[in-house]
Amino acid sequence: MSLKNSSDRWGGVSQLLHWTTVVLILVIAYIGLTMGDLPNGPDKIKTYALHKSIGLTILALVTLRVLWRLYAGAPHPVPGSPRWQERIASLTHFGIYVLLFAIPISGWVVNSSAGFPLQWFGLFNLPAIVERSHDLHEIAEEAHELMFWLLALMVAAHAGAAFYHHLFQQDATLARMLPRGWLKAPGAPAVVGADATEAAPAASSPQTPNE
Repeated sequence: MSLKNSSDRWGGVSQLLHWTTVVLILVIAYIGLTMGDLPNGPDKIKTYALHKSIGLTILALVTLRVLWRLYAGAPHPVPGSPRWQERIASLTHFGIYVLLFAIPISGWVVNSSAGFPLQWFGLFNLPAIVERSHDLHEIAEEAHELMFWLLALMVAAHAGAAFYHHLFQQDATLARMLPRGWLKAPGAPAVVGADATEAAPAASSPQTPNE
């Protein structure tokens, strides 16, 4: 597997950053939706601390992913894809990136404005980024929750579009964000015998809109 992105698929580094971020988003979403109902005590404090640490990790991973994309580029769109699909995909991806920056930062503001200490998995402390303020805390908390639901909506649309491309447009939008050979585009021709060896690279070579 190539580490760098190519003209027709995402490389290993982009895939690792993408799927690690996906897993962490699912984990932090579950924690965020359930931690408020926990009884007060040490376990609740630890759960909130874990939520904050994962949020900071997502912020770091998204920063790395943007920097890597600037360095490694992105795959080309599918030849012949409708222009409107490319534009919607680009806007959705941009919105997801913005929210993946804004949500952790708003959480940092929530924590700082409440006057709480902030640690990354108990290894080191991070500084407050705003002064303590009850009003700012309330605003940041509402913005944090609102942006989470907006992210959930956009991620659902993003995932739905990937499956739509795979099942109905029968291209490799989904396959090219997975290691080569894990998923074949439904429209790829079936081959047998010696021809399979020669056709394998072509069958797994995706041509899709930007991820």
